[in-house]
Amino acid sequence: MENVSAVTSFILTAYTELEDHRYLYFICFLLLYIVILLDNLILIVVICTEKSLHEPMHLFICSLSVNGVCGSTVFFPSVLSHLLSQNYEISLPFCLLQIYCIISYALVEFTILAVMSYDRYAAICHPLHYHLLMSPRKVSAAIVLSWVVPCVYYAFFFILSTAQLPFCERHIEKMYCMYFELVKLSCFDTTTLRILGPVSFIVCPSPQIVMILFSYACILRVCLSASKESQAKALQTCTPHLLAVINFSVGCLFEVIQSRFNMSHIPHQARIFLSLHMGIFPLLLNPVIYGISIQAIKVQIFKLLSSKKRSETHSW
Repeated sequence: MENVSAVTSFILTAYTELEDHRYLYFICFLLLYIVILLDNLILIVVICTEKSLHEPMHLFICSLSVNGVCGSTVFFPSVLSHLLSQNYEISLPFCLLQIYCIISYALVEFTILAVMSYDRYAAICHPLHYHLLMSPRKVSAAIVLSWVVPCVYYAFFFILSTAQLPFCERHIEKMYCMYFELVKLSCFDTTTLRILGPVSFIVCPSPQIVMILFSYACILRVCLSASKESQAKALQTCTPHLLAVINFSVGCLFEVIQSRFNMSHIPHQARIFLSLHMGIFPLLLNPVIYGISIQAIKVQIFKLLSSKKRSETHSW
């Protein structure tokens, strides 16, 4: 019991491998954080201020960008602080909070992507009933539920399973706290949790996976019997979303593989890259993909940037 009560903080040992070039890493992560914030905030401002973009798909993209800002803020300030201070210790409450926020970000992201796949299904497979299927009331409910359901679901699981665990070891071989890494450090037998954890992470996104697969199966069926022009239009409409789903799924897969399997034979830099994929590339690329590929958004972004440039010129 003395050991149990003594462990109130953890050491993130992955930072020790970055000490020789920590200022270079600090600058790189800081620039990434700024670019991610700017990318997502520009998209949010453009969609919120331009009434012509208050369509279901654009509103879902806005929600995705808001989640991107939240996810990056959970991850980057902590990494920057550890790199600059050379203090790799993290308190137990903050570690638990970080785990909850990171997993909630991932579940919300996947849920929004699932809702967006249904939106594409409604637009392509039922164009005449699209405004009925995606009415303002239904869109608002979908956005709210895509945030509330994952966060509440994981809050119950996290409080009942992990938050009450005592810990006897302090070293976490990552740059941030994660569920599986923390469970390994518990003083008690966590066999049940090691089974329930993966099961819960499979059960929670299962409806989203089914929705995405169902939507694209229906879209594919319609496209096979459509004209080449309609196929090209459907492909153009779905490509940004498919890229976002694949990009995020790959990052989640990397995280699961690292958590569940022995990766000691993989070079340390490669392990860091794999663990950071989910926290960097979806957040960085999603606004770029949607901002470039969707003409209506691209036009408004150029208008916003050009108007700012003109105002700066007049001020001079």
